[in-house]
Amino acid sequence: MKGNSFQAYNKETMAIAIGRDLPISTKNATEVCKRVRGKSIERAKKILQDAIEMKLAIPMTRFNIDRGHKKIVGPGRYLPKTCMEILRIIKLAEANAHQKNLDSLVLRHINAHKAATPHHYGRHRGRKMKRSHIEVVVEKVEKKEKSK
Repeated sequence: MKGNSFQAYNKETMAIAIGRDLPISTKNATEVCKRVRGKSIERAKKILQDAIEMKLAIPMTRFNIDRGHKKIVGPGRYLPKTCMEILRIIKLAEANAHQKNLDSLVLRHINAHKAATPHHYGRHRGRKMKRSHIEVVVEKVEKKEKSK
């Protein structure tokens, strides 16, 4: 994967962060990305932190065969390792945005791609590793003032 898949990137109002070859499942990363896409940075970090602390599960909408039912979300899982990696990439994108003096950020684009799958070391009989690429684009949004 060269570059990124987001085509409408604007340097003045957006910031980007990409994580390559992260040791997480692409299926789980897809579900977590779907959960936080379009949310504000603060709301997305709260969702991921709750999943890491096992307070609120991530709903599984696509890959939900044999997934247990969780309160509020239905079929879901907590996925702490995946959430920690995605939270780290979101924080990097937020830091890149602060470097450009952008505030009140929204996750405009967050996506998971399958990475190369090298073999495990040693006598693992062809078992391959789970790897993913994550790309995050945050955008500055104008806050609307309430009219009286």
